[in-house]
Amino acid sequence: MAEDIARAELTTRLNRIRFRAWRRGFREADMILGPFSDQIAPTLDGAELTQFEALLDEDDHALYGWIKGSTPTPPEWEGPLMERIRRFVADSVSAEVARGIG
Repeated sequence: MAEDIARAELTTRLNRIRFRAWRRGFREADMILGPFSDQIAPTLDGAELTQFEALLDEDDHALYGWIKGSTPTPPEWEGPLMERIRRFVADSVSAEVARGIG
C-alpha cells in the first residue's frame, strides 16, 4: 500500500516535471529539457529530481546558454546534473535534430 502511494506520488511529480520541461516558452529549451525529462528524469533519485525542478525555475535563455556553453554557468548549477544534461544533448538531442525533431 505505502509502495503504491509512493509510486503514484513519483508519477505525479514526474508528470509535473515533464509538463514544465516541455512548455518553457522557448522552443530550443523545450527541445532539450522535454526529452531529458521524458528519458532521464525517471532515472534520477529524489535529490536529483529536486535539483532538476529548481533548475526549471531558472530563466529559459540563461539556462539554454549554460547548457550549450555559450554563457558561463553559475557555480551553484555547475555539477553532475548540468553535465548529465549536456551529455544528453550531445548524445541524444543532436541526433534527433538531425532527423528533423523541430
